[in-house]
Amino acid sequence: MYKYDPKSLKAEEFINHEEIESTLAYAEENKSNVKLLREILEKAKLRKGLSHREAAVLLDCDIPEINEEIYALAEQIKKDFYGNRIVMFAPLYLSNYCVNGCLYCPYHYKNKHICRKKLTQEEVKAEVIALQDMGHKRLAIEAGEDPVNNPIEYILDCIKTIYSIKHKNGAIRRVNVNIAATTVENYRKLKEAGIGTYILFQETYHKESYERLHPTGPKHNYAYHTEAMDRAMEGGIDDVGIGALFGLELYRYEFAGLLMHAEHLEAVHGVGPHTISVPRVRRADDIDPDEFDNGITDDTFAKIVACLRIAVPYTGMIVSTRESKACREKVLHLGVSQISGGSRTSVGGYVEEEEEDENSAQFDVSDRRTLDQVVNWLMKMDYIPSFCTACYREGRTGDRFMSLCKSGQIQNCCHPNALMTLKEYLMDYASEDTKQIGEKLIEKEIDNIPKEKVREIVKENLVNIENGKRDFRF
Repeated sequence: MYKYDPKSLKAEEFINHEEIESTLAYAEENKSNVKLLREILEKAKLRKGLSHREAAVLLDCDIPEINEEIYALAEQIKKDFYGNRIVMFAPLYLSNYCVNGCLYCPYHYKNKHICRKKLTQEEVKAEVIALQDMGHKRLAIEAGEDPVNNPIEYILDCIKTIYSIKHKNGAIRRVNVNIAATTVENYRKLKEAGIGTYILFQETYHKESYERLHPTGPKHNYAYHTEAMDRAMEGGIDDVGIGALFGLELYRYEFAGLLMHAEHLEAVHGVGPHTISVPRVRRADDIDPDEFDNGITDDTFAKIVACLRIAVPYTGMIVSTRESKACREKVLHLGVSQISGGSRTSVGGYVEEEEEDENSAQFDVSDRRTLDQVVNWLMKMDYIPSFCTACYREGRTGDRFMSLCKSGQIQNCCHPNALMTLKEYLMDYASEDTKQIGEKLIEKEIDNIPKEKVREIVKENLVNIENGKRDFRF
């Protein structure tokens, strides 16, 4: 019998089934307990986060006026820690060869009619130039698990290629990596290659469901997959990103599992996850999301985002183009700090028109707008689209980033960096309408930089950017 222990390095002890079941029962029992709900909210207002058990009570709360307070607090915490910045990125799919049998993913090895592709280094270069021509500076590379077609050497070669390409004023300044669980030695190699965040979705924290959904292939090993972040950190990677695929298992279970995983990383490594992603099961070639009966409504999805933001105020939250424009707009207010724009989920999708080869995509994209349209939309809502990668390149990663974030000093650093990278985007890539909106937004937002000295440097740098110079950062 496993005992719950957040400091344990055993998956079934830090993500303990009995503890989750007990947590869900406690939340169900107390979802109308006004006294307890008020106590949890008062603690949440200290901006130091909540335990998985406390957050589960808020998630289950069925009192409308308290739910309104939860949403308002989530929005305020988001503003306190991240201001009105939204970090922009794009996924880059390198290969859809995969040896796993995951029941929810069209890359599963039994799918014989999906178009299998693997980018050559020349094709990687072409994809990166296409992404740079949109204005992207930050990528998340994705690949199926296949030791023959996608060995770690291939991934490392691709990272080297991506960083080497300087096209016009374009440059990819941060490569995040979303590949299968691997060894400490391979994580060391990724660290040496200069990656940003290592991202791995748990898919589901429910061990029995996990093993059923991953019947064959190396991914079947629940413990090896769940313990991957510990190996990544042992390999020197400072920033890790976790996530669950909502719709595979009951959402309350996944919510508790995500927070227990965050608590475990904090307890063992002194720093929680850099990001939490909240994807939902989507239609794809060979995959019908209706086959999974744990789908969640947009309202429940919004509540999950709000409660995660309150529980882990310091952690970035990511929502991809899996979600519609309307859904993304709702959760931006409640805690999301990173979104993708102009995404393609097929291998080679940025150079080729994705529609020509839809069945090489991993999932259907709901928000199909261009990056420029997404940037324009964000600015009209008074958000600053940020293409900043400064913290990673200045060594402000792991606990150094978290201490900056927790102390509130981020406004003197990330806010000006966001404005300068937005200015680069406006000068190099934006449509005329987007440029006009952006220039007005930058002019207004300069005054929100707390330190006068920083403000003056930013003003000077903005003029330098207009005169053709690039890549200023604090």
